[in-house]
Amino acid sequence: MKAKQIPLEDFFRNPDQTSYQISPEGTYFSFTAPYEDRMNIFVQEIGSDEAIRLTSETDRSIMGYFWPNDNIILYVKDQGGDENYRLYGVNVDGSGEPVCYTEFDGVRTQIIDDLPEFPDFVIIGMNKRNPQVFDPYRLDIRDGSMEMLAENPGNIQQWIFDHDGKLRAATAIVDGINTQVLYRETEKDQFKPVLTTSFKETLSPLFFTFDNQHVYAVSNLGRDKAAAVIFDIRNGQEMEMLYENPDYDVQNIAYSRKRKVLTAASYFSEKRNHHFFDRETEEIFNRLARDLGKYEIAITARTDEEDRFIVRTYSDKSLGAYYIYDKNSDELNKIAEVSPWLDENEMAEMIPVNYQSRDGLTIHGYLTLPKGYTMETAKKLPVIINPHGGPWARDYWGFNPEIQFMANRGYAVFQMNFRGSTGYGRAFWEASFKKWGQEMQDDVTDGTQWVIDKGIADPDRIAIYGASYGGYATLQGLVKEPELYAAAVDYVGVSNLFTFMQTIPPYWEPYLQMFYEMVGNPQADSLMMAQNSPALNADRIQTPLFVAQGANDPRVNKAESDQMVEALKERGIIVEYMVKDNEGHGFYNQENRFDFYRAMEKFLTENL
Repeated sequence: MKAKQIPLEDFFRNPDQTSYQISPEGTYFSFTAPYEDRMNIFVQEIGSDEAIRLTSETDRSIMGYFWPNDNIILYVKDQGGDENYRLYGVNVDGSGEPVCYTEFDGVRTQIIDDLPEFPDFVIIGMNKRNPQVFDPYRLDIRDGSMEMLAENPGNIQQWIFDHDGKLRAATAIVDGINTQVLYRETEKDQFKPVLTTSFKETLSPLFFTFDNQHVYAVSNLGRDKAAAVIFDIRNGQEMEMLYENPDYDVQNIAYSRKRKVLTAASYFSEKRNHHFFDRETEEIFNRLARDLGKYEIAITARTDEEDRFIVRTYSDKSLGAYYIYDKNSDELNKIAEVSPWLDENEMAEMIPVNYQSRDGLTIHGYLTLPKGYTMETAKKLPVIINPHGGPWARDYWGFNPEIQFMANRGYAVFQMNFRGSTGYGRAFWEASFKKWGQEMQDDVTDGTQWVIDKGIADPDRIAIYGASYGGYATLQGLVKEPELYAAAVDYVGVSNLFTFMQTIPPYWEPYLQMFYEMVGNPQADSLMMAQNSPALNADRIQTPLFVAQGANDPRVNKAESDQMVEALKERGIIVEYMVKDNEGHGFYNQENRFDFYRAMEKFLTENL
């Protein structure tokens, strides 16, 4: 049975209520919800039916927030998509106006450490002194005063604090291409390097051990897959390997702040997986699965006493719901559905698949077929090939409104984790170096051929669509395979490897030598980069193209799209161009999302 057509706006409108958190003492929960089409913060006393709106942002949605203590909520917001986030505070009782702590033009604020043991302080990073690097500051949220804790010499990429709130470790880039772990015994001491490796090797300190003597880290030193380890930071050596998976990188390690024990390591295969270190945590997940086991389960927030938890469910067909679980009473109560207007019975299944690249690599991906079709019955469908951005990222199993929208309109959608996608080990990642538009692109083409060979795709009705690096892969697909795709959509995509390198944000500058090794050096690799810059090879493109771009994009400058559009217009190729003046790297304002997907739907209908 085929799905009924669902209004476009239902897929892309703001959630009803999302981003639930709980106050440290467990008296309130908070969430974001729409106010004048922007996501704002609301707070509600547990047991009450009434919520108080704390913020009234109308130009830009709040990007993230947290509770440093029971009296105030901190949040970040940028201006028109420029990604120069500012930090604000708002009183939980609704009194007073929000206060901006970092109101500096052209400065980006990061949250480094929320200092849970020190409820009136947080550690932030700002590139105020030098646009290329971030200095750490201890911010007193009571009066807004801040103290710079160290001056970044120009190469520190991460500052690491111990459980007493002391700055004890850091990671840095040296020689533009190697990474280094630095350590000091006390804040009065100088930082000293304890480990220097190639940037291709990962030793990522996550947090100090509970005695503040060593660190827990994710490491692939001497192995292909990143593992959870204890690292002797004084002597720069791994002490103990806690968990490794033979097929996938460990992504994170979680712990209990109250009980001071490790709880789990997480990694992604087709879906998220946990390796539990702690029986109590495993029992909580098993308890939640008894009632919610049809869905994936995530604990997204907890009280300081770790007796009340915010639980989020999701699946490939649902944005899910939020629950509150009381461990002491063993009560699990639903708080809210994220998008109650979407019926998961009308959504399409996301099927994990894999195929072989032409040079023998196994490429994992996800195939979403319109409702009513199976792998056996899907024949000669219109297909949208959807390479992900990054490119050193990956696609995940779960609800994706773009994918579900396209499936609802009758398209099969194929997402592939081409070489370079993260989580599959170091060798798979390194196989992408200096391969933009080459073997990386071949993996996308081979995936396209796979859905043709399976009989799923109508070879005359295949489109390619991607954002950021996915936009680059879209354009390069048209250059390399001029007759393979009937239509293409490039969303904030790179078109020229030379100009892309010249217009990166200042805080990416320390990574430039790494970029040269991973993408290409504009001098030494100029021929290769020219051959794989779609804007410089636009004479090969004959496919109708739709381009969308944010005017304030700090990562992929508007000039990337301008030159692509201009090159195609000169040759008379069909090209539609949408620019939003109040957006950056992707469209976050609801009305702009509606405009983009409405135009995309019309364009695909006309050309497929």
